[in-house]
Parts: sequence; structure tokens; C-alpha cells
Amino acid sequence: MVGFDVTVVLLISGSTRAASTNSAALRTVSAIAPDGIRTRWYDGLAALPAFNPDDDGSAHPPVLALREQLSGSDAVLFCTPEYAGTLPGSLKNLLDWTVGTGDLYEKPVAWLTVAPLGRGDGASATLRSVLGYVGADIDLDACVRLPVLREDVGPDGLIAGAEFRSGASEVLRRLVRHAQRATS
Repeated sequence: MVGFDVTVVLLISGSTRAASTNSAALRTVSAIAPDGIRTRWYDGLAALPAFNPDDDGSAHPPVLALREQLSGSDAVLFCTPEYAGTLPGSLKNLLDWTVGTGDLYEKPVAWLTVAPLGRGDGASATLRSVLGYVGADIDLDACVRLPVLREDVGPDGLIAGAEFRSGASEVLRRLVRHAQRATS
């Protein structure tokens, strides 16, 4: 673990929209994280340059910052919208930057899907495929759907609903238990 008896979970939203329900979900996860779990917010998605396999990224401060945040985390929790039936290009770009360097290799990961039933399945399937390709340690028990509507997000940018908060708390606990088992 990164800290003393503290598990650090990096939160990555696949959305660059300010009013994203995906980002609200992860902000809520951060707000309800219990003692012993520290969350870090990744906010560099829009700043990442387009991935180029001829470029190792070392000349790009946003890529270096991403790699630093990944290496300083025990686990990663994603929450992403679905665009055109798959991952948003910006999140796929982030994942592409991790392929050659192994930043996610054996890193415990999970994702929340906040889309209602019948939506978001293409993004989840693609995320599972890409994370599997990069060798991430996917905790499928922590990958759940907790639908969120725009009106569920309060003026503070958080989701107040007890059902969402309970489910999100359980996702975080499952992912942390998985990360702790992986390091022991």
C-alpha cells in the first residue's frame, strides 16, 4: 500500500464535461471514502496529447503527471460515459498512453456505470477489453451499475441518494479489499 494502512484509489472520470454524472459519481465516492481509504482525483484527461506510439510521452508534462498518479495509487476506479457505442476518445487516449509503459499492469481496477439499463454497455465492454489488454487486475465484483440521473446531482456536485451512496461505498470497499489481497 502507498501509505501506512491507507489504500490510495485514483478516480478517473471518462468525461470532460463539467456537469458530468460520471464525475459527480466519483466526487461522491471521494466524499464518502471511509478512514483508511484515500482517494485522488485525476483531472488531466483533457490536457493529454494525442497518443503517438513513436513518442514515449516523456516530453509531455500531462503524460508524466498521469504516470505519477498511477504509480502513486494502489487501485484505480473508473466511471465513464458511452459515446457512439464505446469509450470516449479522451479516455481511450489515456489508456493508450499506458500500453507501452505498463502503468496499469497488475494494478487493481474497477468501474462504475451510472447509465441506466440499456445504455453504457458498449463503454463497459470496451473498458474491460482494453484494461485486460494492458494487464490490469480487473475486480469484476466491484464493477457495478448504479444509475444516476442529472437531477440526482445536487448543487454541490454530489449525489445524495442513499441507494447510490451505499452502492458506491460497497464498490470502494470491494476494490480496496481486492487491492489489499493483491499486495499481500
